[in-house]
Amino acid sequence: MLARDVPHTIDAFHRGRFHLLQPAAKGHRSGVDAMILAATVPSGFSGRVADLGAGAGAAGLAVLSRCPHASAVLVERSDYMAAFARNSLDLPQNALLSGRAKVIEADVTLAGKARISAGLGDNEFDFAIMNPPFNLPTDRSTPDPVKAEAHVMTPGMMEQWIRTAAAIVKPGGGIGIIARPTSIADLLDALKGRFGGLMIVPVQPRPQEAAIRIVIKGTRGSRAGLTLEPALVMHHASGNGFTERADAINNGLAALF
Repeated sequence: MLARDVPHTIDAFHRGRFHLLQPAAKGHRSGVDAMILAATVPSGFSGRVADLGAGAGAAGLAVLSRCPHASAVLVERSDYMAAFARNSLDLPQNALLSGRAKVIEADVTLAGKARISAGLGDNEFDFAIMNPPFNLPTDRSTPDPVKAEAHVMTPGMMEQWIRTAAAIVKPGGGIGIIARPTSIADLLDALKGRFGGLMIVPVQPRPQEAAIRIVIKGTRGSRAGLTLEPALVMHHASGNGFTERADAINNGLAALF
């Protein structure tokens, strides 16, 4: 399938430093969450990053936009969304990035030989980033099956995603996750014994409001303890404008940690 042949938009990120071809109606569309996730990768990173559940590739390409010596593998289960990722790499606006990225069509929950056969070998990556499905099956459902697949968490999924990240990331490599606060217990259980030195950043819409996301960064094999970092506040107390820190992260000018 050519994603260009279905209704789509071409959206600029990082103030036009890269673009994404995204579905206009059916399917998942990326935004600020993906830019925050990409910011878990440190500035100056020059290794290989796996964007697990990449969709059209927003987070992985955002890493490449900020880290000029990094490379990325965009891992996406849906053939529909994988086509958007491939077509995003083909955009002339992404000519400086596309040679450092490739798309693998695979289910993140694969294990053992099936995972390796799909192209996700053991200890092959320096960093993994993920925005796993975080809606419960009991949440209000969407009639769009592609969007539902990207958003709805099935039993044991968090454990399976973290298991895959622990298998493909080298010892000492990193993981970055963005999720809802309600997922924190499942995430910490899945990370235990695999990734340590965990740093958690709550993401608040405004200073006086509760967090709507959490971001977790960890190191494979680390025995360091957990730290709760200062919150990322997206908007000023009054008005909708980004705070200076949120604007820098959203536009690929700063790392989160």
